[in-house]
Amino acid sequence: MAGKTLYDKLWDSHLVLERDDGSALLYVDRHILHEVTSPQAFEGLRMAGRKPWRLDMNIATPDHNISTNRHERESGVSGISDPTSRIQVKTLDDNCEFFGIKEFKMNEIGQGIVHVMGPELGVTMPGMTVVCGDSHTATHGALGCLAHGIGTSEVEHVLATQCLVAKKMKNLRVTIDGELGFGVTPKDVVLAIIGKIGTAGGSGCAIEFAGSTFATMSIEGRMTVCNMAIEAGARVGLMAVDEKTIDYVEGRKFAPKTEVWDQAKTYWKTLVSDSDARFDFEVEINAEEIAPQVSWGTSPEMVSAVSGNVPLISNQTTSEQKESLRRALEYMGLEEGQVISSISIDRVFIGSCTNSRIEDMRAAALIAKGRKKADTVKQVLVVPGSQMVKIQAEAEGLHEIFLDAGMEWREPGCSMCLAMNADKLGAGEHCASTSNRNFEGRQGIGGRTHLMSPMMAAAAAVSGHIIDVREMLAEEIQ
Repeated sequence: MAGKTLYDKLWDSHLVLERDDGSALLYVDRHILHEVTSPQAFEGLRMAGRKPWRLDMNIATPDHNISTNRHERESGVSGISDPTSRIQVKTLDDNCEFFGIKEFKMNEIGQGIVHVMGPELGVTMPGMTVVCGDSHTATHGALGCLAHGIGTSEVEHVLATQCLVAKKMKNLRVTIDGELGFGVTPKDVVLAIIGKIGTAGGSGCAIEFAGSTFATMSIEGRMTVCNMAIEAGARVGLMAVDEKTIDYVEGRKFAPKTEVWDQAKTYWKTLVSDSDARFDFEVEINAEEIAPQVSWGTSPEMVSAVSGNVPLISNQTTSEQKESLRRALEYMGLEEGQVISSISIDRVFIGSCTNSRIEDMRAAALIAKGRKKADTVKQVLVVPGSQMVKIQAEAEGLHEIFLDAGMEWREPGCSMCLAMNADKLGAGEHCASTSNRNFEGRQGIGGRTHLMSPMMAAAAAVSGHIIDVREMLAEEIQ
């Protein structure tokens, strides 16, 4: 009998019941809530006269709708200028108070983007099943858990039963071995993966990221990769537990203590795929072939090395591909064959659940230090992913580097990742963004998003156009 994959182990250990048609009931260890997908779920509980089954397994924080402007935040929820956003945040506060769910409110230490604050607080731990009403919940898989987003009706179901109806996915392993090149980051790695397999490459699968390249990555870098598994078509992205994982979790607010910690470590060390485990699909990539990446189109798979060019329509194989490219170029205001580094940038966004951790802030500050925002760039937003990231970055003086460079240092939240708050692109504006999605209108109606790493975004901010960050890093070394 073949061994088990990590996904198989996590599935089997949480399986409550499985039917002949493949539908199953999974136990959920941790449910994270925010203001966007929870109001209808809480209302459903009220109407049915139900209460959450396990209060201690649920935790909440606002992130999508809150303002990142310091002056608005000082006034609390009442200071949120957009009435819809204000109602959603207040509704979360009211629901958590009514049902007795622990919430880290807007200006409290612990508040942040759900996929940043969860791991930071030790809310997310290896071996867990983790769900949230947000597709990028795959982020938490970097800690060796089975984590994915759920819909509003499922949020209500998990609140009421601490279980979820699901169907088992197939196993896809993406193996990358070798050392990443100079100036190449985890964001470049995941964009390169999506560029290779496409946005449907992981459909119906749980992706396990394996190989020496991921083993040498920090936990924060692994979170960046797992975060964008959803952009590769998968619902789940995960990585095996190793000593880095255990070291990351140790001492965090909700992590196990005393003798329970030793028991947890013993179990966590089993959370790896067996050497004889069989995967349904395999993809292999050489790390040395990955360069800094930039998206040029309206899908994460429309991506190129920074030294590359926008594709030619004539080189596309099918009429559908040609039409897709034609539409993307029209929306993005680009010419076929255009050099990637010739694309001018109007705004820059460094943040989101993909790249707003302390490691990302440090990387951006490395480029911003001693430089100034280009005059042609209208705005540079630097948005920490949580209150804890903000506190640490300020303790290290990173905020001063950004402010000296003419950039804006903001309060924690989702910010310009999506057009659900005051931070938006104008029509026709090009944005160097460290977020995860670049479809039409994602950052604002008519906005044009170019996905890249924090260092690449900072380099665009001081250059006024997309540029190979390795050129600036070389200057730093000289």
